[in-house]
Amino acid sequence: MAYERADASPLNYNQCRYGQSKLLFRGPRRSLKKEYISFIGGTETYGKFVEHPFVEIVENAKGMPCPNFSAVNAGVDAFVHDPSLMGLCSKAKTTVIQVMGAQNMSNRYYMVHARRNDRFLKASALLMSIYREVDFSEFSFTRHMLTTLKGISAQRFAAIEMELRTAWIARMELMIRQINGRCILLWLREPQPELSSAVDLGPEPLFLDAPLVGRLSGLVDEIVEVNIANERGMMDGMIYSEMEAPAAKEMIGPSTHQMIAERLLDVL
Repeated sequence: MAYERADASPLNYNQCRYGQSKLLFRGPRRSLKKEYISFIGGTETYGKFVEHPFVEIVENAKGMPCPNFSAVNAGVDAFVHDPSLMGLCSKAKTTVIQVMGAQNMSNRYYMVHARRNDRFLKASALLMSIYREVDFSEFSFTRHMLTTLKGISAQRFAAIEMELRTAWIARMELMIRQINGRCILLWLREPQPELSSAVDLGPEPLFLDAPLVGRLSGLVDEIVEVNIANERGMMDGMIYSEMEAPAAKEMIGPSTHQMIAERLLDVL
């Protein structure tokens, strides 16, 4: 059953910091004095609305600290330019990196917030010249902006998607090369639904496909694919307030976290 509570934050994420990083991570804070497995990722790895996310399940099974270096709605930008965090990952026995979508990164067309990567900051002169009819001051989030732009012109939007894919592979390569030791990519795949609208941005993680992700295979030790199609909205066991219910419906629940943990344990 789902645990629905009226208060604003029924689940305590025990947020903490590591090293000199300005990001707030899910805690409690783990000791990094002995061997550990580090995890980098977005909302799914953070474990929003889930009391025991897959990072914790892996930690308990391995008997080894697993610091959760993840942030809600994070993209690659939140981590790749954080030398303190990259240093901590380099000291880990293994680093598991969630494959995050390409939309939440700064690129030639727009800039996002350095840590809250889903926040749109400003459009470049190039993007404004392509979409002269758009008032970019109306946007606060990348997804809203991109959906609007695609709806206006799918043909013009194709250039933006190509730029995001190019920026993503370059940023991922830069991040992986900063991490010493074993690296595992965790790709939570959501195939394109059969019925989708013309303005649908595509399956999560956005703008990525097998050929693009596969280009990283030579830089990592494993690519672990987990199909989570139809797993969102499985709210049994999730912990959320009444106001958080719409957001919780978009997240993966405890049973999916268990499935992901089992797949990771096969290679860890």
